[in-house]
Amino acid sequence: MLSIHKTINGKMTKLESIQDGCWVNLTYPSEDELNTVAATLAVEPTFLRAALDEEETSRIDTEDGQTLLIIDVPSVEKDDAVVYSTLPLGIIVTEKHIITVCLKETSILKDFQDGLVRNADTQKRTQFILYMLLQVAKRFLQYLKQIDKIYNYMERQLYKSQRNKELIQLLDLEKSLVYFNTSLKANEVTLEKILRGRIIALYEEDHDLLEDVLIEVRQAIEMANIYSSIISGMMDAFASVISNNLNVIMKVLTSITILLTIPNIVFGFYGMNINGGLPLDQFWWIPLAVTAVIIGITAILLKKKDLF
Repeated sequence: MLSIHKTINGKMTKLESIQDGCWVNLTYPSEDELNTVAATLAVEPTFLRAALDEEETSRIDTEDGQTLLIIDVPSVEKDDAVVYSTLPLGIIVTEKHIITVCLKETSILKDFQDGLVRNADTQKRTQFILYMLLQVAKRFLQYLKQIDKIYNYMERQLYKSQRNKELIQLLDLEKSLVYFNTSLKANEVTLEKILRGRIIALYEEDHDLLEDVLIEVRQAIEMANIYSSIISGMMDAFASVISNNLNVIMKVLTSITILLTIPNIVFGFYGMNINGGLPLDQFWWIPLAVTAVIIGITAILLKKKDLF
């Protein structure tokens, strides 16, 4: 999907054709759309296709006066459970245009299209990119807070009932945090390269804005590390609890098996066909009494050994 926007009189306006100072957004573009943008704006085709590789990592590159910035952005998928991941967003800066390329529609770009980001001006290309990076960092923080809320809910559920569903959800959250942490660290390296000002020219206000972005990214990295450690520790704790509960159940079942074996032994003796019979076999209640006494004594001994 191809969409064109430009800031006119302080408002984000959708255009029908490409103009100077506009922002061209490509979401899961077709080959025709890629070829059209490459031919119209004389953009390096490899730059346009770079972000279409899901395995592409965050980096910055420049060639023939064009700059390619690939940044990892967070995404959320909702099927049976909420799963978080990241995907690359390509930002290409030319002399007169800004081009973004992404495999999926993201809420970050939609906020810009809807004019929800204040002071974002497509004609101020560097500042516009920095505001986009700031929104990416804020969205990471937002999703990390959501992960924390989901984790707290799952923890309460596990206290009530230790089901596989909650444990699998915790594993998904732990995996999401690994994705976030890896992507955030890659973004941090890319932002530090931009901060040097060698690839993208920065004004004084741009430096301040970029430092704000770096602060947000580093805060997100710290939060991801903390949440990952908490979830990992909780998973280990619940694994120990489940193992301990299994041991307790096995002890109880073993003790019950021992007690149930005693009547079989006693009644087995009196059930044997022996000439003359066993002592006191004419008194039917005696085997029952002997069995009850042995079971009682055994139960007391097992209780003292904390096996019952």
